[in-house]
Amino acid sequence: MKNVKTGWERENKVHFDEIVANYDKARWDYPVELFSDIFEYMGAGHKNALEIGAGTGKATTSFLNAGYNVTAVEMGANMTKFILDKFKGEANFNAITATFEDVVLEDDSYDLIYAASAFHWVNAKIGCPKVYQLLKNGGVFALFRNNAVENDSNKTYEEIQAVYDKYYYNHYKKDNRPIKISQMQYEDFLSPAEIYRGFRFECLEQYGFSDIVMKLYKDSRTYSADERIQLLDTMSDHRALPEKNRTALYQGIKEVIIKHGGEIEINSIFQLYMGRKL
Repeated sequence: MKNVKTGWERENKVHFDEIVANYDKARWDYPVELFSDIFEYMGAGHKNALEIGAGTGKATTSFLNAGYNVTAVEMGANMTKFILDKFKGEANFNAITATFEDVVLEDDSYDLIYAASAFHWVNAKIGCPKVYQLLKNGGVFALFRNNAVENDSNKTYEEIQAVYDKYYYNHYKKDNRPIKISQMQYEDFLSPAEIYRGFRFECLEQYGFSDIVMKLYKDSRTYSADERIQLLDTMSDHRALPEKNRTALYQGIKEVIIKHGGEIEINSIFQLYMGRKL
């Protein structure tokens, strides 16, 4: 029977707890403008926030610096230990080791609930209604994530795709090849299909949220061959490959990058999707 896995199955979310230090080092930071837009959308008032899937606190710092009281829900025990140590001097921070689906929290308690590149691991049929219940009236649900955009017009891209064809797509179903985000328009990110791809539900309106906003932010970073492999090794679909495939894939990608000068530029489209409980 043909393998129909994609690498993004929910059981793969446990991979991150195995690579905490590398995850913190390799993963991206979010644009300052993104947080500014969340704070503007929030408006003045109380700042009681809940973070879903905090990881190593890549997004947490900006909310703490802005004076928010942050409760982080993180399923990984090693990740939780890391962020408790990272923010041990912050009186307005605490963390709970649990999945968002299972954690017990008080309804109507939060002004803001947010998730940074994490909500796709949550069962939205449970998670979205739960967010709505936990928010105060007027509270905000903010989701944001990074979409990596490789330059698909050069030989580096073509050669790396050939490596993926050989070692990645012979394990995962080929029709799940990622969309070429570089060819997408702003309106495409607003489609239910694209929202589902990023967040695993079709729209915030279906769960009762209003005043919907989506914003996009562009960024770019240049990676060495080793840095690129370190980042790819924090992706669940890559880590879920059989070891033989994963080793060959990383080696092949590294060889292509070194062949073309030792660096590769990866552009990013950061996506912010917000709604309000009214």
